[in-house]
Amino acid sequence: MQKNNVEIRFCPKCKWLFRATWISQELFSTFESDLDSIKLVQSDSGVFEVYCNKNIIFSRQVEKGFIDIAIIKQRLRDIIDPERDLGHTDNVR
Repeated sequence: MQKNNVEIRFCPKCKWLFRATWISQELFSTFESDLDSIKLVQSDSGVFEVYCNKNIIFSRQVEKGFIDIAIIKQRLRDIIDPERDLGHTDNVR
C-alpha cells in the first residue's frame, strides 16, 4: 500500500505553528495507516497551505480564511482513499 506525504506550510510571524501542529495531529489520528509523514514548513508572511503528495488541498489565501478541519480531512481522503467513510466528518460541508 502506498504511503502518502502531507506538508503544511505556515507563517511563523502570524503565530500559526500551533494551528499547523493541531492540524497535523488531526490528520495523523484520522489517517494514521495511510500517512508516511507530515512535514511542517515555515513559509512566507500570511501563508497557510496543506499539501498531499505535492497536491494542494487547502490554501488560506485561496479560501479567504481558514476552513473547518473536517473539510481538510475530506479533501485528503478524496486523494488517498476516496472510498473511505469518515463517519460524522462526512456530514460537514
